[in-house]
Amino acid sequence: MIRLIKRYGSRKLYDTEESRYVSLEELAGWIRHGQEIRVIDNKSQDDVTSQTLTQIISEEGRRGNSVLPNELLHDIIRMGEQAVTSSVEHLSTSVDRLVQASIDRIGPVRRAREEMSLLRKRLEDLESSLAEIDVPSKDDES
Repeated sequence: MIRLIKRYGSRKLYDTEESRYVSLEELAGWIRHGQEIRVIDNKSQDDVTSQTLTQIISEEGRRGNSVLPNELLHDIIRMGEQAVTSSVEHLSTSVDRLVQASIDRIGPVRRAREEMSLLRKRLEDLESSLAEIDVPSKDDES
């Protein structure tokens, strides 16, 4: 679920879920733990999420905690949205390939299990047939 944050003119950030003001550091911590956020300007109702996320990255860089390599930052600045879109597309393609490879590995395993089940059934039938042959007839007993 996306957590709604309101940004006021004074740049204060208000978490609507906990009904309290929060810092950029708190937002960064939530994001690191998997929380999605959406930041809206309280006055205009404009979505200012990207500006806020950029501000978080900038603040972390100022403190020397930047986790983004310089090359990536250069590419983002050079290409803007195109760099991000391209990276997302590349990631999506990679995930698709990984999922397909996983499915390809599962398919043969499933087929092997089905074949094993058929072989077990055939073996049981064969054992039943052999058991019938091994039963001595009345003529053999005399």
